[in-house]
Amino acid sequence: MSKDTPCVAVCMIDPKTKLCFGCGRTLPEIARWHAMEGAERLAVMAMLPARMTEAGLQPIAGLSKRA
Repeated sequence: MSKDTPCVAVCMIDPKTKLCFGCGRTLPEIARWHAMEGAERLAVMAMLPARMTEAGLQPIAGLSKRA
């Protein structure tokens, strides 16, 4: 995936938190991603690690983001 998206090609939504197990985005964020301005995308990406930690989600083992 390109570096302007947090997608790691694991598109599964946690039914409890409503966050993607792979990237931590919500379905509305995923749906709007390409329509978002760059600054909005960067703001969302900046909060994803904390969001996933707070939700108790761990990145799926064996996957790493590539720049």
